[in-house]
Amino acid sequence: MANRFVRARPVQERLPELRERLNSGEIESFEPFGSAMTRALNRARFDPETGEAVWIEEDYCSPPLAMERAEVLDDYFEALTVVEEDIDEAAGWRQIDDLPGLWEQTIEGTA
Repeated sequence: MANRFVRARPVQERLPELRERLNSGEIESFEPFGSAMTRALNRARFDPETGEAVWIEEDYCSPPLAMERAEVLDDYFEALTVVEEDIDEAAGWRQIDDLPGLWEQTIEGTA
């Protein structure tokens, strides 16, 4: 298993749908990645300097996040980049902990 440090530009008009899918448990039910993706996206941060969502996600794919991108991520994010392919999860979250939450800055911030 590896933890990926991810940056991606959210497609603003699609985020309410993603939030609904996360809240309903739909994405969490996807095997084998749904639970890890749900945890990561719920904790995702927003980088106001770049306008990107940032998060740390547990991943087993090669190439990184292949299944996640095909099933979910490419529908809601553009320019997705794995900044670091194998990062310590706790250290990665500490790097972005001071950024505002993605959901507060995007959906709630534009309502």
